[in-house]
Amino acid sequence: QVELVESGGGSVQTGGSLRITCSASGRTDKNVASNYAIGWFRQAPLRQREFVAAITWNGPSTRYADSMKGRFTISRDDAERLVYLEMNNLTPDDAGVYYCAAGIDLATISQHPLLWGKGTRVSVSS
Repeated sequence: QVELVESGGGSVQTGGSLRITCSASGRTDKNVASNYAIGWFRQAPLRQREFVAAITWNGPSTRYADSMKGRFTISRDDAERLVYLEMNNLTPDDAGVYYCAAGIDLATISQHPLLWGKGTRVSVSS
């Protein structure tokens, strides 16, 4: 069983940057399938939760929602079992609760995440 815990949320001004972190504990060793994916979703008030980005747990592949490409970067620290989301040039539309999630692979995680963290809140002031 894998547990996901988000951290690093906070308040920034429009145009600012923020890096949030997902810590994975539990069965995260190399025996986990190489295409197992960890990703980020976000949910703004009164809006549906949406996929942001994902990365394979044991490989280099990444995937982004089209609207996030260029401003958001997902990365992984293998030694610390951390997944980061670097967010740049933030606007109020980026505000919301950001959730870490795990899924079987990059192709399906956006539609069928299997495990969720509790989220970390990001606020962007104009």
